[in-house]
Amino acid sequence: MKPQPPQDTATKVKPSGKFFSVQEAMSQGDRKVDRLDETYVPTREPAEILEMGIACCQRGDWKTGFEHLSSLVDSQREAGQLPSRYYSYLGYGMALQEKRFDEGIKLCRYAIKREFYQTENYVNLARTCLLAGKRRMAWKAVEKGLSIDAQNKELLEIHATLGVRQPPVLPFLSRQNVLNRMLGSLRR
Repeated sequence: MKPQPPQDTATKVKPSGKFFSVQEAMSQGDRKVDRLDETYVPTREPAEILEMGIACCQRGDWKTGFEHLSSLVDSQREAGQLPSRYYSYLGYGMALQEKRFDEGIKLCRYAIKREFYQTENYVNLARTCLLAGKRRMAWKAVEKGLSIDAQNKELLEIHATLGVRQPPVLPFLSRQNVLNRMLGSLRR
């Protein structure tokens, strides 16, 4: 069983997994604890932890964001209690930080299943699929996301990086067919 943080102060997690208060950290001379900021996890409201974790992820600080989001897993066990964005960001963070691609993809798909109209979920699924080397699956996620919001900046950026393939020279043959590959290389 994990140790529980004190309920009356903001806390920070030690590398050993134990919690300590801001006052304790300040007495140890930690320069980063002279103010409360995103490195501290509020102990009272899971919604605050969730928003802080997602905000860190959106800024590109996936390590801190993933720590915040994964801290909610134990405290919020009941399925459906958290918004779909949580599962989406947790899935991408899991793939990015822990290289657990299949689990990350499952979490992102679960988020889309719960709220298919949230384009953030498609962005995170596409990124997770790219990390896993599943380019076709990423393409499908981007296409579905763009069908919901054709102006989504992140989806358009991923779409541009994926690129668009030209159709095969001989469309009645598969793309991997020797003739299509030879004629395609001549076309370029």
